[in-house]
Amino acid sequence: MITLDPALFKADLEAKPASLRALADRLATDDPWSFLGPARRVVFLGMGSSRYAAQVTARRLRAAGIDAAAEYASAAGGFHYPDDDTLIVAISASGTSRETLDAVAGLPRFVAMTNDPSSPLAEQATHLVDMVAGVEAGGVACRSFQHTQALLDALAGRLTGGRSADTAALVVRAAEATEDLLDRRDTWLPRCHELLGGGDGIYPMAPVERISSALQSALMFREGPRVAADGCETGDWAHVDVYLTKTLRYRALLFPGSRYDDQALEWLHSRGSTIVAVGGEAPGAATAVRFRHDDDSRVRLLTETLVAELVSADWWLHPNG
Repeated sequence: MITLDPALFKADLEAKPASLRALADRLATDDPWSFLGPARRVVFLGMGSSRYAAQVTARRLRAAGIDAAAEYASAAGGFHYPDDDTLIVAISASGTSRETLDAVAGLPRFVAMTNDPSSPLAEQATHLVDMVAGVEAGGVACRSFQHTQALLDALAGRLTGGRSADTAALVVRAAEATEDLLDRRDTWLPRCHELLGGGDGIYPMAPVERISSALQSALMFREGPRVAADGCETGDWAHVDVYLTKTLRYRALLFPGSRYDDQALEWLHSRGSTIVAVGGEAPGAATAVRFRHDDDSRVRLLTETLVAELVSADWWLHPNG
């Protein structure tokens, strides 16, 4: 059983810049996907934050003309991909997720992406991609989530004609952005505590291209301080989540960038909801948390969840304020 510790979780977050720079150094000299051949189809298997990250990459690959999907590893019936040109990537930070191990049982070949090279998932895999995120002593997948996204960026780049060195430069910028948020936290974190607290849950929303940011942010509030939270895609929000703004003290954590931001903001303003924007401006937001390089959507993807993580860490450490 994983032990969760809020103080160690906070330390894990503070170690993000150094961890990212180490990953960037690795990517600058070594392609973790060098074993790959051509792939007509890509299937990601995982649960929780692993699947959140894979969703973004699967969509990116589909947009480039590659058949790709991010599946729940828990789906009934198993997975059968007999073609040699199908790449199966099983993702689990611990390498022990029961559902993911069940999903790959009996598969003739698959790639394991894990933060533990000695884990059962790694031992069963045909190839291993090490997240190299270090031990997350707090028990929460935070650095490993960030590294998963970076390594999947490298995979997408390779399959679409890019180079690992391109991802290495991206990871350096993400390290600088992460460091910027950490160094300036005293200027923005107290205001986020004030605005996001005291409501009926936290509701992150992000464009589909960065949907993992909304889903992971909501998970951080649930996993650490055990606060009700639900992530949503910004366009879909008007069809599935808007109803809550009429009856709840609604606290929206908005990651701007969707062409449907205005639609969501119109509803939020009309019903007096509180809005905290991250990584960009949003008209009428109570505050906007900006960071270095946030004009780059790929940097945002790797960085913006830190806001929810730091708020969650403080609420977890000090549940009564």
